[in-house]
Order: sequence, then C-alpha cells, then structure tokens
Amino acid sequence: MKLTVRIHDVDISEPGVLIHDDDCAQIGVQEGDRVKVSGSTQAVLLVGRSDTLIDLGHIGVPGKVAQKYNFKDGDEVSVVFASKPDSVRSIRKKMDGERLDKEEIRALVEDILENRLTKIEISAWLTALYINGMDIDEIADFTVAMAETGDVIKFDRGPVFDFHSLGGVPGNKVTPIVVSIVAAAGIMIPKTSSRAISSACGTSDFVETFCDVEIDADRLKEITQDIGGVFSWGGSMNLAPVDDLVIKVEHPLGINPRAQMLASIMSKKLAIGATHLVVDIPTGAGTKVQTIEEAKRYAKDLMDLGERIGMHVECAITYADQPVGYAVGPNLEARECISILEGNKHPSAVVEKACDCAGIILEVAGIPNGAAKAREILDSGEAYRKFMEIVVAQGGRPDLRSEDLQPGKYSYDVVSPKSGYVHAIRNKDVVSVAKAAGAPADKGAGILFSKKKGQRVEAGDVLFTIYADNEAKLKRARDAAVRYPPMEIEGMLIKRVSPLTAR
Repeated sequence: MKLTVRIHDVDISEPGVLIHDDDCAQIGVQEGDRVKVSGSTQAVLLVGRSDTLIDLGHIGVPGKVAQKYNFKDGDEVSVVFASKPDSVRSIRKKMDGERLDKEEIRALVEDILENRLTKIEISAWLTALYINGMDIDEIADFTVAMAETGDVIKFDRGPVFDFHSLGGVPGNKVTPIVVSIVAAAGIMIPKTSSRAISSACGTSDFVETFCDVEIDADRLKEITQDIGGVFSWGGSMNLAPVDDLVIKVEHPLGINPRAQMLASIMSKKLAIGATHLVVDIPTGAGTKVQTIEEAKRYAKDLMDLGERIGMHVECAITYADQPVGYAVGPNLEARECISILEGNKHPSAVVEKACDCAGIILEVAGIPNGAAKAREILDSGEAYRKFMEIVVAQGGRPDLRSEDLQPGKYSYDVVSPKSGYVHAIRNKDVVSVAKAAGAPADKGAGILFSKKKGQRVEAGDVLFTIYADNEAKLKRARDAAVRYPPMEIEGMLIKRVSPLTAR
C-alpha cells in the first residue's frame, strides 16, 4: 500500500509510525504489529493506530525515525505487513526453560541493538532470564555477542588490567584509589565506570565532580597508554551498547537477572580490551549479594566465564554490612576519596579495601606481597601523583584539593534518641535518604556519618548529617529518615529474664 509521509515533531521511546485505522485494516495490521516501510531506504517499524491524529492515506513518522531512515515529508512510501523477528521465538524458548544456541543468542542481541524488539519483548526476555537463567556456555555466547556488536578497543601493548565492583553498598569510593595505585605500579588499567542506576552515587557520578569522565575511545586509549589509567564513564563510548539498552528496560522492572548481570560486566571488559580482571563482590545485609555462599557462587561463575572468553579473572569478597567509609553522595565521596590519596589514613576501611583490591591486581601482575606494596605506593604519595596526572589529562584542575569538594549548603543533623551502640546501618535506607536529598544528580547532596556500626553513642549525639542543595529536598530527606531510619541503636541488654517472664 502506498502512503504519504508526514513528519511529526514528537519523541518516542520505540521506533514506530502512526497509521489511520482504515489504512491499518487494509494493510492487515493491529496496534503493536510491524510494517516494512520502503522509500529511498527500508525500515521495519512498530504500528500505532489513530483515526484522528493522522489523515487517511498518510503515515506519521517521528522526526528522529525519519532522520535515521532518510524519510522526507511528502515522500510516497510502500507500507506492508512485516513479521516478527525470529528472536521472538528464542524468547519463547527461554521462557519455556530451553537452551539457546550461539546463533540464536547472536540474532537476539542484534535485534535489540537495531530496535527490532519492543520493550515488552525485551521485558519478556529479561523475565525469562530471571526465572530460568542461562548455563555458563550460553552466558559466554551472550557476553561475546554483546561485546562484538559495539566498539572493541585494542591496545598496542599488554597486558591490560581492569577492576569492577558488583556494587550494592553505598559509599564505595575505592575505584580511583585502586586505579591510581595500580597505574603508579606501571600497570595499564583503562577503568570505565557507570553512573548510578538505583544507588545514591555511582563512581562516574563523583569522579565528574573533579574531572571530565565523558571521553571517547581514542582518548581513553591514548591516556591509558601514556599515563597508565583513566576514570571514564562507559556510556560515553559505544562499548557493548546492547547492555545500555537493556538496562533502560531493567530499571522499571526492578530485576537484574544473574545471566544478564554477568554478561553485562564481562562484555564491557572484553570491549575495553582487558586481559585480566579483578572483581569486588561486596557482601552483606542490604546488598546485591547477601551471603558468603552466594558471593562464592558469583566468584565461580565470573572465573568460569572468564576462562571461556579468554580472560583471567580473580575476585575479592568484601565486607559490606554498612557503607564504605563515612561519606555517601558525589561531592562528599569525592572529598573522602581524594583526602585518602592526599595522605589521610582515615577512614581506615576505605584505605584497607582499596589496598587489598589493588594488591590482588599487583599480585596477578607478578608483584609479590600485593597489599603491602599497594599500601607503600599509597603512603609514599606515588598514587596521589598518578591520580593527579590522570585528573589533569581528563581536564581537571592541577591544583585540585579535597577541600574543594563541598557538600550542599543546607544540612540537618540526625541525633540519637537514646544511649547505646550502633547495632546496624541499613544500606537500602541510607540510599533512600541520600536519593531523597537529591543524590546523585545534585552533587552536594548526600549523607555524612558521625558514627558507624559497633560504636558507642549517647542520647543527643549526632549520628549522621544530611546535606542537600535546596531546602525542599532537605525536608524530603528528613522525612525519609523518619520513615526509613538508616541506623539502629541498641543497648547491651537484649531482654531481661526473670521467674515471671520465663514462664
């Protein structure tokens, strides 16, 4: 059927066109079906129906879709029914618990990349993975397919190391310290990081407070080979782009299937050219990985997956029952991180974790007594000097100091209602309060703890301070802290047992 193109100045989340109800009946399509539109180019697009928004004999094409496929207003195009891609059948197979072969997985990844699958179909794929999972060989095929459908960086020399944290624990600001130590030891570590998805602050969210994280692949390669490391945002490059598309669907579903998580991590590492990888697995209540047993299973899967794709992988299972350090939120985390590189020995938990993780990388690279050597590099100032080289190369100030990073101008102290000990700090509630304050979008927003788990407090002592960039968000965060109090204070007495209460 021939229809006339009408360009609509609208933005839509999926590539689609609008066709009059009567024309849809003639073509034989329903809402959500696909049509092949042929003009100077060809495109398979989703159908939207209307008898008021589009005239009979016309096809409404959003501006971005028209630009991508070179459709012009007034063009006459051929419009016919198009069948669903074969990968929809693969999704059904996985929903039935069946195994997919390498070609089926590759086709599905390419269909996601080319927007041939709807968000509903991608949601079905993620749900199938969440329920039925994949075996390790399927995950390996999935990983390679995701990496190869984007850019792959090839360094002129090797080996190339990388570091990744599974996340789930607030305040985990160790990555720039690890990268600085490792690069100072003469080891290449082109670190790409993410922004927060569901947390209060991702690594790139706080690193961008002191340098540019949006660098392209050529610049990443240049800085890494010249200086040894980078602190870049993975989203600024075309690395495993299917992963970014899937994350947008994952987020509202509130699920992160194990197979997708593993393939997501490892595809980015393949794309960055890593030959060796150390993965931090934060473990504890309120994190993604809540038990040591589960952490060990993740470690085994990551190492098995690495073996199948030609990458040496080791893992660090780290303590995560409470935030790492005292600061949560972009400016606050950046200040604490830089302060340690400047020579501050506290918070000791951040120092210890950074040196332990960097130490594993050093030992994999052949340097003995890795943790001790990492601490030596940090204490000597070598790591700080390397950190500043990277910061300047990424457009940061050469005179950067930790005190330059200031929290929001509005603050509120949360005090202890009674004397006792900090019995627990609930990670999820910490994140809820920090996000209510505006983190990570508002760089000054966040939480600064005065007390940590196990410490003695007296009634009226400040437990933590909430910071915000405006009064409305501070009030919202205060309300959140009342609804979801992050800290639990208990005395030493759990329960009194007497002859009367024991009956």
